[in-house]
Amino acid sequence: MRRYAIYAVPGVGENNASAALRLKAEVDTWYARDDMRGLTINARRYGFHATLAAPFHLAEGHTEAELLAAVAAFAAGRTPVVIPGPRPAAMGSFRVLLPNGDQDGLNDLAASVVRHFDGFRAPLNEADVLRRRVPRLTPRQRELFDRWGYPYVFDEFHFHLTLTDSLPAKRTAEVDAALAQHFADVAGVNVPLTGITVSVEPQPGADFEILSVYSFAHQFALETA
Repeated sequence: MRRYAIYAVPGVGENNASAALRLKAEVDTWYARDDMRGLTINARRYGFHATLAAPFHLAEGHTEAELLAAVAAFAAGRTPVVIPGPRPAAMGSFRVLLPNGDQDGLNDLAASVVRHFDGFRAPLNEADVLRRRVPRLTPRQRELFDRWGYPYVFDEFHFHLTLTDSLPAKRTAEVDAALAQHFADVAGVNVPLTGITVSVEPQPGADFEILSVYSFAHQFALETA
């Protein structure tokens, strides 16, 4: 059964400034590194992205065509936002690209996506619950999980672009050094986000694929190279 997700993927689609294209190229190269293949298995399966709406099955009565039409209409009413100065950083035992600066635009976009597309989301099945409702959730995260199917939304949302899977402690220093060197030329550069994507997992355990890209209708000129 197919699962869908709505992602932010800088550098994908049209109307992207060179900073977004450069960042995507660096991440693609990072995923391809032989010395990091064993530490990026899940990151590569989900693909380069920041989550806006976590993977979901379609609710009964909705079709893929309806979802895509709704995302297209949503994007048509949005304006681009900036990912301010992303740099490699730790998020728990994972390594990600985190923005550094005003994130109000990103937070508003993510919250709007969650609210707007919740009606397309089927109730979580048992496998989804076991995967997402981990014991360490705070009371607030459990509340969000029960209402929205995902614990890291709204005030618990932190925009990030995933670079690795959970790292064993013995590898962190090596990976941090490699990340700092690999992303040195693009770290700290503002990156425009000019659209959103719908990605799909064709069958359980398969790699996520970008199904459609929707550019925000009201583009702006932003050169961040």
